Amino acid sequence: MKQNDWKERLNVVYSTNPDFHYDTEDTETTATLPKEKQNLHVNIEKKNRGGKVVTLVTGFVGNEEDLKELGKLLKSKCGVGGSAKDGEILIQGDLKTKVIELLKKEGYVRTK
Repeated sequence: MKQNDWKERLNVVYSTNPDFHYDTEDTETTATLPKEKQNLHVNIEKKNRGGKVVTLVTGFVGNEEDLKELGKLLKSKCGVGGSAKDGEILIQGDLKTKVIELLKKEGYVRTK
């Protein structure tokens, strides 16, 4: 019985070539740097946010799971919402000093 490999065929609708094989891309996960080697930048940003102020943490090197875990920790400790994707953590509000303190307490040494 043939396995349904629809997840491997995403974005390919139909092929008339009988020798066609679906190329699945193997995505490489980036190894997460240790906390003491991370070079994180904490900034306040207001552009393109509808006048709302956000705290932006950039410079994270690692996989998405670790980034989301750090974002979840910061959001819960600050008691606000936000998001974590594409190497950036977005925290709602002007919480730059609190985020820097939390990062240092967690072991992230190089924060600006």
